[in-house]
Amino acid sequence: MKEGDILGHEFMGEVVEVGSAITSISRGDRVIVPFPIACGDCWYCQEGLWALCDNSNPNSWMLEKLYGDTGAGIFGYSHLYGGYAGGQAEYVRVPFADTGLEKVPAELGDEKVLFLTDILPTGYQAAENCNIRKGDTVAVWGCGPVGLLAMKCAWHLGAGKVFAIDRFPERLEMARINCKAETLNYEETDITEALHNMTGGRGPDSCIDAVGMEAQGTGFEAAYDTVKQTLHLENDRPIALRQLIKACRKGGTISVPGVYSGFVDKMPMGAIFAKGLTLRAGQTHVQKYLRPLMRLIETGEIDSSFLITHRMSLNDAPMGYELFDRKQDGCVKIVLRPQGTSQTVH
Repeated sequence: MKEGDILGHEFMGEVVEVGSAITSISRGDRVIVPFPIACGDCWYCQEGLWALCDNSNPNSWMLEKLYGDTGAGIFGYSHLYGGYAGGQAEYVRVPFADTGLEKVPAELGDEKVLFLTDILPTGYQAAENCNIRKGDTVAVWGCGPVGLLAMKCAWHLGAGKVFAIDRFPERLEMARINCKAETLNYEETDITEALHNMTGGRGPDSCIDAVGMEAQGTGFEAAYDTVKQTLHLENDRPIALRQLIKACRKGGTISVPGVYSGFVDKMPMGAIFAKGLTLRAGQTHVQKYLRPLMRLIETGEIDSSFLITHRMSLNDAPMGYELFDRKQDGCVKIVLRPQGTSQTVH
């Protein structure tokens, strides 16, 4: 990131101007904006791998140098992913608008559809990547917005039991009440042992890491990662990911919607191999899920608006960041709305 960068890649609004080549969108349309920017024409877009678009990231060379290949441009998500200005502003320029924008039916309110721009498709893809069979047990690490929606989507895809792992009581309560999950506080119990005991000694069929690079933990392992990261010997803290690998049943699936940025240490690759685990990860191909999930919202089968704990003006965004970062006031999800406009961002 650089000073002056505009954040926010989860936003919607009203179209005020269109380019001369745009044919599917008009002024006045109310639209949602997927966070990955996709051209719609390259091989990856044609294969439905929208977040891996070859043509939307002008800084692709940075990712190629770091990861060996590139990904799509992303709104408000660092210069590795194009340096695009994000949605926390009064006006936003949307490239490839014919591919990127999706009109919203008039009968659906903003808060019903806003999370289609990121976290609802992310939660759905995380659950879909588990290849859930009817009656499967799914464990989700992290009861933030993505984790909670992954639980909702796991039930929709046929899960028979869902476990939620976190340490914040209000988030665990939301998982229990809104997502029908059995909850575990990792500060109070050995998660791997507890999950095996609760599944007849086998472990969950699928485990979802909705935490990512900033995982917290307890004991020596957490201290080890903190020291390594402080000394710049490790980019990310994979505490949750290690737990997933140990807890998952043999032949099970690990799904990783949580973001990792670089290198991690002490990964139990032997367990992945010996247990025959499948690992699936990556940015969300939001455009793939927009219309199917819109239909589920219209029919009332999925409602993500329960996540919203705070509503603020765009001018109050700095206070919102502080609340969320410090996990204060029961903050899970904040909706920001500029004064005098219909645009909504988080």
